[in-house]
Amino acid sequence: MRTTPFSVSAVLFDFDGTLSRPGTLDFNIIKKAIHCPPEKAVLEFLDGIDDPRKKAAAIEMLDRFEAEGAARSTPNTGAEQLIDDIHSWGIPTGIITRNSKKSIVTALLNFPNLSLSDFKVVITRDDPIAPKPSEDGVIFAAARLGCEVEEILVIGDFIFDIESGNQAGAITVLLDNGTDLPEFSGLEPDFRVSALIDIGPVIKRGLPLAPGKLPNEFLSEYLDEFNFNDPSVLISAGVGDDTAAIDIRAEEVMVLKSDPITFATDAIAEYAVLVNANDIATAGAAPRWFLTTLMFPVGTTASHIHQTMKGLYQICHRWGITLCGGHTEITDAVTRPVVVGMMAGTVASSALVDKRNMTSGDRIILTKKVAVEGTAIIAREFHSRLSNEGMAPEVIAECKKFLSHISILPEAKIAMDNGGVTAMHDVTEGGLATAVSELAVAGQHHLHIDMDKIPIFEETSEICKLLDIDPMGLIGSGSLLICCMEPEADRLLARLQKAGIDAVTIGKVLEKGAGVTAKDKNRSIGWPNFETDEITRLF
Repeated sequence: MRTTPFSVSAVLFDFDGTLSRPGTLDFNIIKKAIHCPPEKAVLEFLDGIDDPRKKAAAIEMLDRFEAEGAARSTPNTGAEQLIDDIHSWGIPTGIITRNSKKSIVTALLNFPNLSLSDFKVVITRDDPIAPKPSEDGVIFAAARLGCEVEEILVIGDFIFDIESGNQAGAITVLLDNGTDLPEFSGLEPDFRVSALIDIGPVIKRGLPLAPGKLPNEFLSEYLDEFNFNDPSVLISAGVGDDTAAIDIRAEEVMVLKSDPITFATDAIAEYAVLVNANDIATAGAAPRWFLTTLMFPVGTTASHIHQTMKGLYQICHRWGITLCGGHTEITDAVTRPVVVGMMAGTVASSALVDKRNMTSGDRIILTKKVAVEGTAIIAREFHSRLSNEGMAPEVIAECKKFLSHISILPEAKIAMDNGGVTAMHDVTEGGLATAVSELAVAGQHHLHIDMDKIPIFEETSEICKLLDIDPMGLIGSGSLLICCMEPEADRLLARLQKAGIDAVTIGKVLEKGAGVTAKDKNRSIGWPNFETDEITRLF
């Protein structure tokens, strides 16, 4: 079943067994009458008859069967109401069938509230277009309906309907009419329903939403998918529940953090959770509870919102965090999705890490390498530009995978278990240069950095060279700065390496004060400063 978001601009129906009740045509009888082998499709068999007289006779017989079936045809349950609903949503409809146009016109006479004029396009076997399972009819319909083929929803009750839609790249819905036929087993439709009444909600997920809150029908459905089983959460997210309530009697210190994600739309859920969780971890705390405010531009579909909400839940679940509340809005105040996260964590008061506790002589350790997050974002958001600049596709693909490394929760836990840690700060917006400057201010000490020791991924260096940006100022979630007392530093480095986390000493803490000094190849240099993150130059 489909897991990616979609938009619906038109709906294309099969006729027999879809808009009409199934059973009016018995193809086993038809095949026997025209001497078609059981394993062969009727139209393909007719196309292969070389004798013109035999072919004409077989077609005439098929026409007669279709005419008799059309005369007996009646609307499938909910068909007319569904068409009426679709039109009320401003969505055009069409028919694509392997039957003759004459039989469709005859059958529609038995539909009290439908006629051929209700459909913007009708494609039958009389048209000079390859019939289903060819994708040609779906592609032709998209052009006639004035929409992209991937925004057409194709509904049918037979394998040919799904095959033609899938091959065209459309959204496909299998209507099984409450049966479980063997030929359905190998099909991969985007959706499967038992009755036409179930198709309306599918279509509505792909329609643009009006400005305002996410409608309760979607909110309730999506939240019902999530398991809120954290016993500390007394009141969790739900329709009409505007707050979350948490029992913190067993905790000593609560650590709070809020951060928005505004430009990472490809994997916005993962960034939103981990960027906030990372900051909680730098205080020595365990991230526990997450709330989000989701803002989407006007025109966003419910399926797009569902993907984001589901992604947030899945990432939280993966890291043992409870998604316990928030708000979702469609608004013209944004032009792309924005996720504002608020994370809460807990820690014993004795284990709380306060950057002001750093001391002169502490080593400054950096985990992983520079600009992990920035490398992932650029590869995902600007892959075409990188390709045009000459970066190999396999390198771009590898950079996209950096997303899986933006959490610093594992190394923060190792650091806390190791002991001797006096301060931690994760690298985020503004890159390593900004993170080190912030650490100096927050820790109220001068810091000294050896530029030769700063590790940079080869892929990151290539991206920055191609796009003329500086990796030192590139957003870098995934890297953690750790100030560790000298006697414990080597043991911490060994434990990190054993866990498969690269880590190196890049500097040391000096006397009290604020500011950063640096050397490069034994030459003193000024510490770089970036007013804005380097990635903003690309948008």
